[in-house]
Amino acid sequence: MAGMGPAPKPDGARRRRNATVAMTPLPPSGRKGRPPRWPLLDDVVLTARRDLALRKADELELALLEPNLKGRAKVAAEKKADSAREAALILTKQLEAQQQLEGELWRDLWKTPQAVMWQQLSWTREVAQYVRWKSRAEAGDLDAAKEARQLADRLGLTPLAMLRLRWKVADPEETPGTPQARKKAAARRRPRPDDPRAALHVVE
Repeated sequence: MAGMGPAPKPDGARRRRNATVAMTPLPPSGRKGRPPRWPLLDDVVLTARRDLALRKADELELALLEPNLKGRAKVAAEKKADSAREAALILTKQLEAQQQLEGELWRDLWKTPQAVMWQQLSWTREVAQYVRWKSRAEAGDLDAAKEARQLADRLGLTPLAMLRLRWKVADPEETPGTPQARKKAAARRRPRPDDPRAALHVVE
């Protein structure tokens, strides 16, 4: 009829204005088991810099063996060789430290509650990329720190990022199998002191 407005929607098509999206609970004890295999190559840029520095140091070492190299020219060549050896050593140590830090971060991250979802979503390489940028950031690279922050948001590594992804760490008391849950269940089964059943006992 005119003036009556549109017909009401069927019950199945109605939407509650205050409806909320369900949160995905994550185990508070984190992911169990070994981490996935590291999927990335060694840092290509840092490896190339180290290799070039080593090659330059070798070339300068060979130049010092020239019999005609004497006096001030030899002193200058020795200083260049020393500088090249120092640069090669620094880059080698940086690469070793980065690899060690990446390994530690990789193992720690795959123990977190979020790692359960990463495994389900096959986000192995995304986590590895975060580890690569994070390790560079901890070495003082400001640009790497920006990249690491962005990836941390995508991976749910901050409270706000977890909220956006609709993830939450479950309450241990509500997680089946945890000591807290078993203790709470036992407390529910135990009658209260004012409960008449507390005075009952088995007669043999």
